[in-house]
Amino acid sequence: MSFSSAHAVSECPATGVMSDWGVNSTGYFGVASGGSCLFPLRMQGSATSSSIATKPSHGTLKKLNVSTYVYTAKAGYKGPDTFAVSFTGKGPTGHGTSVITMNATVQ
Repeated sequence: MSFSSAHAVSECPATGVMSDWGVNSTGYFGVASGGSCLFPLRMQGSATSSSIATKPSHGTLKKLNVSTYVYTAKAGYKGPDTFAVSFTGKGPTGHGTSVITMNATVQ
């Protein structure tokens, strides 16, 4: 994957499990106020489409490609934030649409 920006954005270390296509999941991560991080999809198979299902309240979420998004926390904000992304795809053991809800702790 290639990403051009004035500064490099690294992947957010997140906890939670994405199981299979067609199954919803939840994850948790921490990010600095004003900070940005990547969220690549990590399921076997391939994503055919994706979209933002729920926008974050205290930051922005930008789609880079069908399987990668970047979250940026609002500068000066500290506290919880949540967003969700809907992915549709197919893997070796399943297919369908999965909604992945991410819960951020902005510090």
